[in-house]
Amino acid sequence: MRHEPRRDHRGILDPAELLRHVRFRRLPADPALRRYVEHYWLIDWALPRPYEQRVLPHPAVNLVFRGDAPGDVVGVIRGLFRTTLDGDGSICGVQFRPGGFRPFWHRPVAELTGRRVALPAGRPICRGTDDDRRAALDAFLLGLGPRPDPRADRAVGLVDALRHDPTVVRVAAFARREGLSVRALQRLFVEHVGVTPKWVLLRYRLQEAIEQAAADVDWAALAYRLGYSDQAHLVRDFTTMIGLSPTAYARSLSIRPGG
Repeated sequence: MRHEPRRDHRGILDPAELLRHVRFRRLPADPALRRYVEHYWLIDWALPRPYEQRVLPHPAVNLVFRGDAPGDVVGVIRGLFRTTLDGDGSICGVQFRPGGFRPFWHRPVAELTGRRVALPAGRPICRGTDDDRRAALDAFLLGLGPRPDPRADRAVGLVDALRHDPTVVRVAAFARREGLSVRALQRLFVEHVGVTPKWVLLRYRLQEAIEQAAADVDWAALAYRLGYSDQAHLVRDFTTMIGLSPTAYARSLSIRPGG
């Protein structure tokens, strides 16, 4: 399993535009936390006018600390996430591996899906240098005393397989391959990831389609590779989730003020 922060921008709509407006970076967690934590993410900005960023999030729980605020637990987000940044500010976040938050929560993670839950007040996290922020996040998470959970480890590994194995296009076949019934696989995902394996597979499909839309892609071939019955089905899912057709989204990437 990979233990370094990912370097892609998968899920971020128009990542080049994001990087023109903010300082965005990812940092690794303490080695003792990496079985649970995908990475820490830090954003700082100083903007003369409001900027809206849109993201199709990964199927993951995040902890989000904005400025000196206590922070929030953000469950898996089903739709498109939008946030508007303005003035000066900073956000520090923890993106857990899908399935990796259960050892901190000790309850079915589905209880958090689509919800934002405030954390108790504590010392500020999002302050100082990047090393200061990383140390504060490490201390916060290690202080929660996560307990090893073999089922959480199993869930993390299964989601990782769905993310990286392009041959997986059907949940039933995936369950058989992993020696599980579909019902057992669904129960494991709902309890530890917060959503079903079919939902996770669809989310990763759409994230790849967003990434491919920036290139000159053969949509019929892409639909087949992603396991869609036809191109129209992929285009419909893309348009419903993003609010733009793939063609319109690709065209929007080239539109810049004064360009």
